[in-house]
Amino acid sequence: MAQKEGGPEMGLFISRGNLGAKAVAGAPAAGGGVVVEVREKKGPLRAAIPTMPFPLAVICLFLNTFIPGLGTFISAFTVLCGARSDLISERGVCCVFWLNVAAALIQILTAVIVVGWIMSIFWGMDMVILAISDGYRDQGLPQDV
Repeated sequence: MAQKEGGPEMGLFISRGNLGAKAVAGAPAAGGGVVVEVREKKGPLRAAIPTMPFPLAVICLFLNTFIPGLGTFISAFTVLCGARSDLISERGVCCVFWLNVAAALIQILTAVIVVGWIMSIFWGMDMVILAISDGYRDQGLPQDV
């Protein structure tokens, strides 16, 4: 079942059915709607999160959970040791390093009002998610597991 959103000039379709299979962007879906591909646009701080080996990402998550910002600060040095990031090709290694240090300082300074602590935990979770998705990409396994 597809429902047309907005006015006749917008023409945005939202599929409410359960497709159960991958669909090509712009192709008609099984329920009559159109599947639209959505990509998350990351800001500079989020795009600077390095892709590390899984054990190191888990250690950074653990550190971020108990000492806000410490895992993020350590992850900044992994950029200097060759860890990949979405932003390195655009801004360079030094800029990505300093963006990670800035994110760590923001987490440390705002941990007093709990915001930095929560941000630090989410940052660590993003590191683990990036490590897992990179592991699947390296092994050629499907990423939607």
